[in-house]
Amino acid sequence: MAKTVLTMLLAALVAASGAAVAGKRGSKPAAAPAKAAAGADRTPLTWRGDTVTSRGIADEVARAWQASGHGPIKVVAFNTISGIDAVASGEADLAGSARPADPGRSEESGLSFTPVAWDGVVMVTNARNPVDGISLKQLHDIYFGRITNWKQLGGRDAPINLYSVASPLDGIEYSLRVLLFKRGDQPVAAPRLYMNTAKLEEAVTLDPNGLGATMLSSAHANDKLRMIPIEGVRPTPSAVADGSYPLYTPLYVVTRDGGPHAAAARAFVEFLQGEHAGTILREHGLLPYADGLALADKRDDHLAWVDARVRGVTPMNGPLAAPRATYSAQSSIAPTSERTAEARQRAAKSREKDKDGN
Repeated sequence: MAKTVLTMLLAALVAASGAAVAGKRGSKPAAAPAKAAAGADRTPLTWRGDTVTSRGIADEVARAWQASGHGPIKVVAFNTISGIDAVASGEADLAGSARPADPGRSEESGLSFTPVAWDGVVMVTNARNPVDGISLKQLHDIYFGRITNWKQLGGRDAPINLYSVASPLDGIEYSLRVLLFKRGDQPVAAPRLYMNTAKLEEAVTLDPNGLGATMLSSAHANDKLRMIPIEGVRPTPSAVADGSYPLYTPLYVVTRDGGPHAAAARAFVEFLQGEHAGTILREHGLLPYADGLALADKRDDHLAWVDARVRGVTPMNGPLAAPRATYSAQSSIAPTSERTAEARQRAAKSREKDKDGN
């Protein structure tokens, strides 16, 4: 009997000890994972593309996407063409690009380029370089090899070391050349070539005579670079938003309808167009695309205004009213030229747009 009671007491002590240990362990329970959004697609996605859109869009928005209950997004930044080709081949689901589809590449014909934000192409130089302004015509002539010394721009007597991205279809270079030359694959006099803008920016920070193109969202926080005003306008998010900075351009997300994760990729693009992602874009110096629809509506006018400045014609009005100013100025210089005929057509088109809007 005594043995039985002792056994029962030992059993009770063991049970009490176990409960105490369990209670101690349970005093700080592990945090439960965030509750996923109802019906959220947890398909993992892969993002490729240029370094600018990866840093400005993909990295943080991808984290917000996953926090909302969706699957992870693997971001692999390199350059524009590698991302576009990866989506075309099915190796990636999404790609960032600072240019639209190139009509000359069959690989891009089956892809969707969705504009999601506005950014500004900026010319960056070393922080110690004293030049504080370049006109569009001067920028055109720098890329054509006609201006080769900083002295020609009011700086010191030193060569302009022009840096560029090696791929002729890099998004930033492409968009800049469309603005300056009307064609994205225009050959230019830029002998110092890099694989992407991240490496280009690094090189310019080390070269007091360096000059290269990158994006406002990428360069604005780098105090080792100085963004040069264009046509007297400093590149800022507000100057991009109101169209006063002349080198603004959309950023795109590239997808393929027949891709292995096409539905999840489309859902991510929709997420990018929402208010949560818009807040993130603004924090990175970007303007959500829907907030800048006026820039898209005036695209033709803007290109005509830039073209007039590149050719040394001073439009009487700003970028948004450029076609009529371009025609007026050009007709007084060369009334029978082909360019004047083109300007006349653009001016007529602009008047028709105004009538339709009234």
